[in-house]
Amino acid sequence: MQLPGPGYLLFGAGMAGLGLLSLLYGDFALSWQPVPDWVPWRAPLAYASGVMLFASGIGMLIRRTARYASLILTVNLLVWLLLLEVPRVLAAPGFEAAWLGVGETLVLVAGGWISLSSVSTSSDKWVPAFAAGGEGSRLARLLFAVGLPMIGLSHFVYIDQTVGFVPAWLPERRALGYLTGAGHIAAGIALLFSIVPRLAATLEAAMMSSFVLLIHVPGVVAAPRDRLQWTMLCVATAITGSGWSVARSVARASSRFGLEGQRVQ
Repeated sequence: MQLPGPGYLLFGAGMAGLGLLSLLYGDFALSWQPVPDWVPWRAPLAYASGVMLFASGIGMLIRRTARYASLILTVNLLVWLLLLEVPRVLAAPGFEAAWLGVGETLVLVAGGWISLSSVSTSSDKWVPAFAAGGEGSRLARLLFAVGLPMIGLSHFVYIDQTVGFVPAWLPERRALGYLTGAGHIAAGIALLFSIVPRLAATLEAAMMSSFVLLIHVPGVVAAPRDRLQWTMLCVATAITGSGWSVARSVARASSRFGLEGQRVQ
């Protein structure tokens, strides 16, 4: 078995990085905070979460363990989505930051799921049939598409914060903030309704890559001891990996059916 491609590798590296940060700081990843203080055995659970993320992220990069690691990561991300992010939306449905958390976690769940489907087959008894192979990839792409508009909307609601992330040397930073938000929304809609899905997925992945290169890598270089900068880099790397994995999956599906417009969600 060959590992599926650069998107798969980026996703595994990003998740391993989050796990390493949890171990270094003895706390849950900042991307899933705040975890309530009343949670029993909070500190041991934080270390256990870090070990799981790091071991699974590294395990994805090893052929013998790739299937198991991808499954563990996908289930773990799904648990975070259902136990932490969804309750926040239910408690405050008008709070866009809560929807942003759901959107980002959905995109990560999709990255884990599409990784799992790309390294497993229907003959793997320990993987549910709906999660493996082409059917698993199709459902993962659907989750990815649903999550993108939630992320894009945050660019409009929190435009001042978004502008703050845009490098100062770029012109029309506010317009770029709106443009990238619209790009997320447009890509999600295009994937949901199979409107040039291959182009939409590729452009979305390319935009995510530009965020890593222009915002998050320089952020870490400028503040190498800042936990938040490292966390944002790891999350952005994993999300970028999800994007390229989806783009690769859409391209394979389009090629298999011989139609760019084939419904591939």
